[in-house]
Amino acid sequence: MTGTSRGGVTARAARAWRLATVRAGARARRLARAWRGSLQARVLTLTLVAGLLALALLGGYLSVSVRDGLFTQRVDQVLAESARSAAQAQETFDASTATTAPEVQLLLNDMVRALRSGGSGEREVFILRTRGQQQPILVTSAVTESTLVGLVSEPLRTATAEGEGQRWESVAWPASSTDTGRVEPGVMVGQLVTVPAAGSYELYFLYSLQAEQDRLEFLQSVLGIGAVALVVLLVSMTWLVTRQVVRPVRQAAHVAERIADGSLTERMPVRGEDEMARLGKSFNEMAESLQDQIDRMEHLSAMQRRFVSDVSHELRTPLTTVRMAGEMIYESRDDFDPVVRRSAELLQQQLDRFEDLLGDLLEISRFDAGAAVLDAEARDLRDVVGAAVDQAVPLAGAKGTWLSVTQPEGPCVADVDPRRVERVLRNLLVNAIEHADGSDVEVTVGADDRAVAVTVRDRGVGMTRDEAAHVFDRFWRADPARARTTGGTGLGLAISLEDAHLHGGWLEAWGRPRQGACFRLTLPRRAGITLESSPLPLEPPAEPDRPVARERDVDRPDPAALPDLPPTTGSFDVVERAREAQRAVARRREQERGEGAAEVPPPAEPPAAPPAGRAPDAAPDPEPARRGGPDRPGEPR
Repeated sequence: MTGTSRGGVTARAARAWRLATVRAGARARRLARAWRGSLQARVLTLTLVAGLLALALLGGYLSVSVRDGLFTQRVDQVLAESARSAAQAQETFDASTATTAPEVQLLLNDMVRALRSGGSGEREVFILRTRGQQQPILVTSAVTESTLVGLVSEPLRTATAEGEGQRWESVAWPASSTDTGRVEPGVMVGQLVTVPAAGSYELYFLYSLQAEQDRLEFLQSVLGIGAVALVVLLVSMTWLVTRQVVRPVRQAAHVAERIADGSLTERMPVRGEDEMARLGKSFNEMAESLQDQIDRMEHLSAMQRRFVSDVSHELRTPLTTVRMAGEMIYESRDDFDPVVRRSAELLQQQLDRFEDLLGDLLEISRFDAGAAVLDAEARDLRDVVGAAVDQAVPLAGAKGTWLSVTQPEGPCVADVDPRRVERVLRNLLVNAIEHADGSDVEVTVGADDRAVAVTVRDRGVGMTRDEAAHVFDRFWRADPARARTTGGTGLGLAISLEDAHLHGGWLEAWGRPRQGACFRLTLPRRAGITLESSPLPLEPPAEPDRPVARERDVDRPDPAALPDLPPTTGSFDVVERAREAQRAVARRREQERGEGAAEVPPPAEPPAAPPAGRAPDAAPDPEPARRGGPDRPGEPR
């Protein structure tokens, strides 16, 4: 039981120690952050440390110098005084007629009493018999204070007995023999004298240095008070100076933060005509210039958005009329000759693409104007992915691309706008199929407690790091010479990125040449969740480089492409030759297609495929949806 209680006490003590350590560390980190974040605090701290160090060095030097000066002066005074007293004592001994032991003893006692009061201050006197000599008569030592005889050290007695003048040493006067009740510094001075009829004796004088010690302590206290006053004055002056400097800087930082937050009318208060005032004036002039430029840019941007929106809306009416006429021509195409029939089909395809472009322009203008609205609802992301894959299957079959979907067994429910998410996935799928060059396209769905994610991976031509950084730019194409067989508008991925941001999510791209590309869409499960990571990795596992896929149908001309024309710059003869070349190519195609139509009835053209490229909005295909390519029909996902 005792061992258990001791173990509990030890555990509690350990926890208390760890808690105290953690709190002390946190407090130290807060102080360090505060010190690093304040210029005034750093200047004050450095000034205080430097001032204290300088004053400590100066005070120590002055204290030592004063102490040594007082001690040396007092010792010189003591030596001179003791030398005169010893000479007077020797003269008295020489003039004495004492011959018997009582007479000599009386002489010594009278001498120590006379010498004690004969100095400049109070002192103790000791006359001690020299050791190791034969005395005719026996006389005891004479002292003024027997308790202080022990202060005469053996080395001092030995040196004094040699008879080579004065010998002295510093001693500590015991507290029991002082009036102050504390140990006092002192000096013991010894000299050899000759007593008549008794031989050689050692004469010692004990002087107190307490007066000099009191003087030194007074000077040190004065120096300490002066040092404290000087430090306070130095810190106060430093605080005032740094406040005059730091305050405008803090105001500038505050005004800059307000300007960065959008309050472009904020300005610094300017007082006086010094350097800080000039800094404030320059800052205000810079802020006014920035405000003017930002206002002009906002006005220009608003005009551009309004222009795009107005043009898109105004083109709706003529486009509707052209659409109606084009549909009538398209429906009657079987009654036309092959050249006119093909022109009607091309007209229908380009009208579809033009309509998609207008829709994308209107959508991107809504994003730019901040008018896009998120119609979120709780949906299982697997259902949205399935709908997007079903719409992309016809294009995959036409391209010979196999679509595979990997998704978790459990639900992946999140608050999303199904229309926008499905549009993002259609764009990613059509892009992957268009650039897969017949390779497989893998769709992976993942989820965790905070987010859901979808990756679309192809193993086509891929793209470089620089291309992956620009793939979401508007009207940007990695390969401008690559044909858009699905008629993309160049705004699909830009709109997809805005849709992801509208959800509070991410849309990221990864690619490597000859290794394909991977796009990852990450969305929070609930509104207000800040994403920190994604359930799925963006970069797939490393794979060996594949050889570049063989380009199919390189020699087959693109039906939507114009024939190669000579340069049309220069004189009118050059333009006329270009037109003649166009007409010759048209006649040659008409003859070839006429011969082919006489032998074999021309097959019906497949309906227009959904838009592709790296930025399309894919439209649903009217054909029945099936997964897989033409070589593997009917296989499951």
